[in-house]
Amino acid sequence: MGLIDEIHEQPDSARRLIDRARPTMTRISGTLRRHRPAFVVIAARGSSDHAAVYAQYLLGVRNSLPVALATPSAITLYGGRPRFAGGLVVGISQSGQSPDIVAVIEEGRRQGVATLAITNEPDSPLARAAGDVIELHAGVESATAASKTYTTELLAVALLSLALDEGSAVERQALSRVAGWMEAALTAAPAAEAAAHELAGLARCIVLGRGYEYPTAREWALKLTELAHVFALPFSAADFEHGPAALAEPDLDVLVIAPAGPPLDAQAALLARLAERHAARLTVISDTSAPLPVAARLLSLPPAVAGWLRPAVSIIPGQLFAYHLTRAKGLDPDTPRTISKVTQTR
Repeated sequence: MGLIDEIHEQPDSARRLIDRARPTMTRISGTLRRHRPAFVVIAARGSSDHAAVYAQYLLGVRNSLPVALATPSAITLYGGRPRFAGGLVVGISQSGQSPDIVAVIEEGRRQGVATLAITNEPDSPLARAAGDVIELHAGVESATAASKTYTTELLAVALLSLALDEGSAVERQALSRVAGWMEAALTAAPAAEAAAHELAGLARCIVLGRGYEYPTAREWALKLTELAHVFALPFSAADFEHGPAALAEPDLDVLVIAPAGPPLDAQAALLARLAERHAARLTVISDTSAPLPVAARLLSLPPAVAGWLRPAVSIIPGQLFAYHLTRAKGLDPDTPRTISKVTQTR
């Protein structure tokens, strides 16, 4: 099974996770009620780190919890012992093999705080180190680049958010619809392939997102880098205006995730300013026509997706674009150079 198959498998993986995780989440909800964490620290690398950035937004917005990204090297290289008292320590890793991620969880256990592993491998070192485990149930992911393990990590974070406060009936109904939204997002494949062939010479680009879609921008940029060898720099659209906008030139491609929601007006205004200055060529992932007047290419998202769950949907056109761009460049998306499925950083 190759990357394109696993991209198309994501709706089924989402259904499987949501269905099978119910007993686990009931148990974890009880643990969290006992511990009542005041903050969350998350250790992750690569695509999993982008799921952690999503958690910063989701747990901050829905659960009013400050979320910090751990610095594993502080423990493994420098012997630091950050104080986790009162917190929840989470490790996110599709393989559960990275010793530095495991070390953060082990330190949390040593200090007696609640610890949680989010992983596709329930028998991994990370899972064994943690007090609780959310198994992704994504199935075997053969391609080197993460696709279904990334989107199930996002959904595992969403399940964690609901476990912290039980969630409303409307929110739980939205979660039950996410696999259908993912299926609808897969219909962007022809437009993604056409855009990829048009941009087959792409060597560098900026990738923008904001709010819940900032981690999507980071993940899209990573896929472009590791698969298509594009020098892709991701930014929050807000941070881009604080200096990096100076990079915008007429021959620079800017890829943007700009769906409906609170950040849209500011993003649309930014894109309009770039277009007015002829400062960049724009490709946009969106569910609205707002960016259409200035976008050279639009990859469509299904309408009315719940914003807090949308990152599991909005990355799919980005994955498809990265896959087809890789092929358009004559590269093999199933065997990208220099990277491996499991990276054991220390």
